[in-house]
Amino acid sequence: MALATRTDRRPSFARTVWNSTVGKKTVMAVSGLIMLLYLVVHMIGNLKIFFGAGEFNHYAHWLRTVGEPFMHYEWTLWLVRVVLVVAVVAHAVSAYQLSRRDLRARPSKYVHKKPRASYATRTMRWGGIILGLFIVWHILDLTTGTVHSGGFQSGRPYENVVDTFSTWYGNVLYIVAMLALGLHVRHGFWSAAQTLGVGSRRRDRALKTVANVLALLLTAGFVAVPVAVMTGVVS
Repeated sequence: MALATRTDRRPSFARTVWNSTVGKKTVMAVSGLIMLLYLVVHMIGNLKIFFGAGEFNHYAHWLRTVGEPFMHYEWTLWLVRVVLVVAVVAHAVSAYQLSRRDLRARPSKYVHKKPRASYATRTMRWGGIILGLFIVWHILDLTTGTVHSGGFQSGRPYENVVDTFSTWYGNVLYIVAMLALGLHVRHGFWSAAQTLGVGSRRRDRALKTVANVLALLLTAGFVAVPVAVMTGVVS
């Protein structure tokens, strides 16, 4: 008599966590905070454009030599890019799956309508789509130069930025995306705090204040660059 072999295996811990709603929310929160940290650093770097072409272009070159001679040329930059891609994909996939799970759990309309959510909450999904499309355009415009409006100059980001924001559509795309980013950060930071167990009734007001300040600073900091080019402050 042959012994029965057990073919079913228990899912791994990582799979179990990922399949749970809490796990997906945690992935979404952590990946969101990674991107938020990058955005703060990126905004500070962008503001160097106000110190002139030499300063800004030197900063762009420095990004490619960080860690030398231990790290090869551009290795650190590519490491940051890989981490960001993983964070963006994890954030988008977890957001999409949580959205689908939420819809499946509510097949019928509520008998009593819930209070209207805030504008930021109601636009989180569309804001995420806008930001996703913007990231693609931004890379093709200022990293690869594929859709750049002027003559793309490799290694001269100052001139490329001025070219982009010398067009009306470059300004519109960028400013709309940054407004969507501000709303996304405003709601997302507070939600991440709740997911990671940082939030509480006592801390809610402080967390919401931090979220509002971060959203305002990031939006203003990023929008300052196209506005400066439009007004001739940067040229």
